[in-house]
Amino acid sequence: MKMEPKMIYTIFGIHVPNRAKLATNVQTVLTEYGCNIRTRIGLHNVDKDSCATNGLLLLEMYGKETSFKEMMAKLKAIDNGIDVQQMIFHIKPNKS
Repeated sequence: MKMEPKMIYTIFGIHVPNRAKLATNVQTVLTEYGCNIRTRIGLHNVDKDSCATNGLLLLEMYGKETSFKEMMAKLKAIDNGIDVQQMIFHIKPNKS
């Protein structure tokens, strides 16, 4: 019987403490690894009176772990306030 491989989902959370100052450099790194980013969601607090200076990016990654580690290192090198965290989910295939 043939075993189906596990699906692996890798999610990155990136906290950018000063969007106005750091967004351009963060975007440059994300563009460099654009073919490794399947989904991108940007979150920051905003209301009628203000817009937060910090932001949070959620990325669903695709590809090799070596590329993910390179991207993480480049993001952290932009500014020591940038926090990058990673979640990895190993999903077993459904048995029919």
